[in-house]
Amino acid sequence: MNSHLKCNLRTAGAFRRNPVVFLLLVLATVEMSGLAQADAVSDWNVTAVAVTADLGLGMPRSRVLAMTHAAIHDALNSIQPRFSTYAREAPSSPSASPEAAVAAAAHDVLIATVPSQVAALDASYAIALAAIADGTAKTQGIAAGQAAATTILALRAHDGAANANIPYTLAPGLGIWQPTPPAFLPAAFPGWGNITPFVLRNDEQFRPDLQEALDLTSAQYAADYNEVKQIGDVNSVTRTADQSSIAQFWYEGSPFSWDRIARIVSVQQGLDLWQNARLFALLNFAMADGFIAGFNAKYFYNFWRPVTAIENGANDNNPDTVGDPAWSSFLVTPNIPDFPSTHSVLGAAAAAVLQDFFDDDYIAFTTTSGAPFPGITRSYTSFSQAALENANSRVYAGIHFRTACIEGMRMGEKIGKFTFMHVLEPLDNDGRNHQDQ
Repeated sequence: MNSHLKCNLRTAGAFRRNPVVFLLLVLATVEMSGLAQADAVSDWNVTAVAVTADLGLGMPRSRVLAMTHAAIHDALNSIQPRFSTYAREAPSSPSASPEAAVAAAAHDVLIATVPSQVAALDASYAIALAAIADGTAKTQGIAAGQAAATTILALRAHDGAANANIPYTLAPGLGIWQPTPPAFLPAAFPGWGNITPFVLRNDEQFRPDLQEALDLTSAQYAADYNEVKQIGDVNSVTRTADQSSIAQFWYEGSPFSWDRIARIVSVQQGLDLWQNARLFALLNFAMADGFIAGFNAKYFYNFWRPVTAIENGANDNNPDTVGDPAWSSFLVTPNIPDFPSTHSVLGAAAAAVLQDFFDDDYIAFTTTSGAPFPGITRSYTSFSQAALENANSRVYAGIHFRTACIEGMRMGEKIGKFTFMHVLEPLDNDGRNHQDQ
């Protein structure tokens, strides 16, 4: 039995009275048991993904994951500087334990940002530290991790996230977002597009300019409308079984699915601890900024979702869109505007980071979905193939127009490439960034 699994199963008895804690611990350890070469960075990524499920929607999750991996990256590079730090320039501590630094950095960020999961996080932290011999190296490593976490938490303390769930006040109208069935929930986080990005210069940096494409009377809108009306219908006769499976496979939150892909590929490619820390930080910066920039655009355009559009097709002044008040999407529509598809933004951003990090798009991998449709396994020959299928899934699900997905991918690719080029650069032996040469 894998050593991570043995250790956690011994500890689990202490938490049987708390099913949530027990489930999170088992989720993390069982997944890691399948990755023989997984390291402390991957371990804490699994833990972070598990505990952030408690935050609900993907936007706050992405922020916490980006903060966690920023702290991990900076803690390691304060021990041995191999890449430029994100927020903390600290003296080198070459004798400190890297594993202790990773554990302390992740733990301290997560208990501050997901306080409801302190018990699970303290248990994971105790397990991680128990595997490290007591002594100066361990103590120094903990101090390095705690210092990095403190810096990141201070940096993001006033980024606007706390005030992002402001009321949505735009009146209903043709082309304007309205609450969607079945729950008719209010708009989620209308202010998320105003919080401070992690890497982008500002939240409007890559906002698409597509007023004409969203014209309800245009031929492009009619084409988008009729495509999703046909293939995205809950009772569609044209959507294939494979397309339905694709819709369900990618319905999981983007940070969860793409972090899983990164864990799989990092093992395949044999990354070391520092390389892994950089990969996960870049990946989660890009996805967090994808949500910020994507939401800025969403609540700038406030475009209605397919289910609302099709219910009102008879009134949109387009002769090529036939309404159907009884139409329902295959999967439930999230309670945010249509354009752009942030799912497509994040998929393309993640793929761009992975392509640039490995200097290769054509890396094959197989991955299995998590909730809410767990256990679907799919294989890919490249990151771009996965990103395209990820975008297509939203049309198959009936929850996005094609234009939202296409422009979302374009936006996401720009975000991913910008992220890779502007932070955490490799250092030369003299401590200078390669790009400074």
